[in-house]
Amino acid sequence: MKQSKLSKAVSQILMASVLGIGISSVALAQSDTESNEQEQSDTLALDDVKVTARRTEESAQDVPVAVTNFSREDLEDAQAESLDGLAGAVPNMNLVLGRGSASSANIYIRGVGQPDALQTFDPGVGVYVDGVYMSRIQGALMSLYDVDRVEVLRGPQGTLYGKNTIGGAVNVVTRKPSEEFGGEFEFLFGDYSKTSGSAYLTGAVSENTNMSFATVYSLDNGYVTDPLTGQHYNDRDNTAARVIIDSNPTSQLNWTLSFDYTDQENALSLGRAEAPLVAVDLADPTNPILLRLPETGEYDFTGRSSFTNDENQELTHYGASFTIDYMMNEAWTFKSITAYRDLQSDSYIDIDATVLELGDVFVGVDQNQTSQEFQFLYDNNAGFNAVMGLYYMKEDVPSHQKAFADDFLQFGGVPLDFLRTIDDDLETTSYALFAQGNWTLTDQWGLTAGLRYSKDKKDYDRTTSTFSTAGPFLDGTFAFQASDSWDDVTPHVSVDYSFNDNHMIYGSVSKGFKSGGFNGRANAATDVSSFDPETVWTYEIGGKSMFMNNRLRANWAVFSSDYEDFQARVAEDISSFPVINAAELDIKGAELEMTYLLSAGTTIYTSLGYLDAEYKEFFDFRYPDQDRSEDTPPFSPEWTFRLGFNHNMYLDGGATLRFGANASFTDDMYLSVDNRDVLSQDQYWLTNAYVAYDFADPRWSIRAGGKNLTDEVYKVDAQEFASVGNIQTAYYGAPRTWYVALNYRF
Repeated sequence: MKQSKLSKAVSQILMASVLGIGISSVALAQSDTESNEQEQSDTLALDDVKVTARRTEESAQDVPVAVTNFSREDLEDAQAESLDGLAGAVPNMNLVLGRGSASSANIYIRGVGQPDALQTFDPGVGVYVDGVYMSRIQGALMSLYDVDRVEVLRGPQGTLYGKNTIGGAVNVVTRKPSEEFGGEFEFLFGDYSKTSGSAYLTGAVSENTNMSFATVYSLDNGYVTDPLTGQHYNDRDNTAARVIIDSNPTSQLNWTLSFDYTDQENALSLGRAEAPLVAVDLADPTNPILLRLPETGEYDFTGRSSFTNDENQELTHYGASFTIDYMMNEAWTFKSITAYRDLQSDSYIDIDATVLELGDVFVGVDQNQTSQEFQFLYDNNAGFNAVMGLYYMKEDVPSHQKAFADDFLQFGGVPLDFLRTIDDDLETTSYALFAQGNWTLTDQWGLTAGLRYSKDKKDYDRTTSTFSTAGPFLDGTFAFQASDSWDDVTPHVSVDYSFNDNHMIYGSVSKGFKSGGFNGRANAATDVSSFDPETVWTYEIGGKSMFMNNRLRANWAVFSSDYEDFQARVAEDISSFPVINAAELDIKGAELEMTYLLSAGTTIYTSLGYLDAEYKEFFDFRYPDQDRSEDTPPFSPEWTFRLGFNHNMYLDGGATLRFGANASFTDDMYLSVDNRDVLSQDQYWLTNAYVAYDFADPRWSIRAGGKNLTDEVYKVDAQEFASVGNIQTAYYGAPRTWYVALNYRF
C-alpha cells in the first residue's frame, strides 16, 4: 500500500514537473537573446563536483563512496540557513531539530543514529567542520552562513576520519579566504517577525596571508504560542561569527587559523502531549490519577508550559583550530589539525509540554574538548596514494541538572513536592590509528584498503539527590563512580571498475564502531550499569555514471548492514531509565540520485531512498516473554524521495530571473524505540520554492522563498518517558514560512 501511494504521488509530481519545465523552456526560448541560445550547444555539461571525502580533492564521480555534495549555491537554492535545512535532500537521511532543544541535531543515516543529547551517548553520525569533530549533537545544528560546501557521506567512516563514526559523516567545509578584497551583505525578513543580517569580508592582510570575517544575526518570534499569555516558543535568537586566517609563507607550507563563536538565547522548544498524563497516588499506587487528557485533532501550534519566568535555552559555543599542511617532498605531505572547543548550555526543557510539573528539567552543561590529529599523505603520482593518521581527543563534560515533578507524586490526592538534583562529570579520552591506501591497478581497476584501531576510555562520576515532602520514602543522596574502556579494529575494503571515463561501479565492505558508556540517568544502585559498544558491518555495491555528453548524472548504491548491540534507552519504572544493548538489526536499502541539465538555464534533480530496517532479535528485560523483533526501528522511513528544478531566465539588459521548487516525501516512521502509536508520523510531503532577481549590476540581487508551502503538520521527534506520568511528547516541524532577502556583493 505504501509503495502504491508513493508511486502514484511520484507520477503526479513528475508529470507536473515535466509540464512546468516544458513551459519554462518555451519562456526561455522566447526571452533569451541569441547569444544565450548559442550556449545550448554540444559543450553544455554539468559542472564537475569536487569533494574531499577521501582527504584529497577529487571528482565526486571518481570516488567509490556514497556521498552527496551541496555547494554554496545548492545551499542557497535549498533555503538551508542551518544544518537541518538539508532535511529531505539526501536519500535515507533523517536530519531534524533534536527533541526539546534549540541547538541539537538528530541525524540518522541508513537507519543508524543517536537522538539522545545526554552526554553519556556518542553521536551515531559524525559532524565535522574543516576536519574538526563535533563530539556533541548539542550545538551541532550550526548556521551555514559562511560555508563553501557540505558533504554527506553515508555508511561507516573511520579509516580517513579522526573520530570514528558508525552511521556516516556530515563534513562541513567553510569558505577559504581570498587575496582579492571582496565580500557580501544580506538583510532578510519574513513571517513570525523573522529578521536576519549577515556579512562576509575577505582579502589579503599581508603578502601570502589572507583573512576572512563572517557574521550572522538571526531573530524570529517562534511558531508556537501560548494562547492565553501570547508567549512565543520555538523561536530563534542566534549570533555567530567566524574569523579565518590563511597563509602560504613558502611554496611548501600552508597554515590556517580559525576562530568561531556562537551565542543563542532561545525560548523553550515546546512540543505537544500526545497521551493522557497521570499522577501516582502513593496511598494506592495501582490506581493512577488522571491529570490531563491529550489534545486531539490537528496540532495548531499552541501550547502552555509550567515554566513562566522567562526560563529559556541559552548556549555559547566557541572554538579555535590550527591546521598545518607541509609538503615534505614531491610524494609526502604532513598535516596537523589542532583544535579546542567549548560548549556551555543552560536549557530548560518542559518534557511533558503542559502546565503540569511532571517532567520539567534544567540541564546545564559545560563541555570542552581538545583534539590533535596528525596525517601523513603520500602520492607517488604513479597510481598509489595513501593517508596515515593518529588521532587524540580529550573531552570533559560536567553538568548540573534539576528535575521538577511536583504534580507527579500524590498522597490521598494531595500533591507532594519533588525535586531531584544531579551533578555529574564524564571524561572521555579517545585514541586512534588509521590508514588507507588507494591503488590504481590498471586503467580500469582500482583498489582501496584501510584499517583503523580505536580506543575510548571513559570515567564517569555522578551524584543525585532527591528532596520531597514524601520524606524519608524518597529523600536521599546517591553517588557512584565508574570507569571503563572499549576498543576495536575496523577495516574498509573497496574495489572499483571503470568502463570508461563516464561509468564506474564499485563494491565495498566496511565496519563501524561506536563506543559504550554508562547509564546517565542512574538514580539508585540498581540503575548503575554500563552498555557495550555498537558495531555495524556494511556491504555496498554502487555505481556512478554520466550520460548525454555529461548533461545527466546518475549515482546509485545498494547496501546491507549488520547492526549489533543497538544502544536503546528505555523506561522501566518511575525513576529508572536503563540503557540496554537491546537488539541486532538487519538493514537493507538502495539509493538513487540524478541531476539533468535540460538546457543552459534549467536543471532537474531527484533522489530516491529505500530502507528496509528490521530487528533480527530484540531482547527487552522488561518483557522477557515478549518477542519485540516485529517492532520497527525508529527514524527509519521505508521511502524517501525528492524532486526539484532550478531555472534561470536571462533577460535583456543583463539581468537574470532565477526560480526553483522542490518536493520531498518521507514515509511512515516511529519516533521512539518503544513504537508508541501516538509517537509515530504518517507519510508526508514538504514543498518549497524560491524566486530571485539578479540585477544587471551584478552586485545586487533580491530573493524570496517559502518552505512547507502546503502548510503540512508533521512530527519530527519525540520524548518518551511513559513510566513518569505517561509522558509521550511529540515535536513538530515548522509550519509554512516565507522570507524576502536583499543581497549586495562586491
